[in-house]
Amino acid sequence: MIVKVIIERSEDGHFVAHSPSLKSCWSQGKTREEALQNIREAIDLYLEPEVAGLIETIK
Repeated sequence: MIVKVIIERSEDGHFVAHSPSLKSCWSQGKTREEALQNIREAIDLYLEPEVAGLIETIK
């Protein structure tokens, strides 16, 4: 699944990442790379219940 991610620099210099298609899925990091790594993990956790539900439905 491809998910669009937006990364912006906050006023305090940190980077904030979010996905417009996944409401309330946000993360941050001290660097752009850290923010990207953190949002990937957040997206995985956000989608985990949905995927688990699909697997349960298929069984």
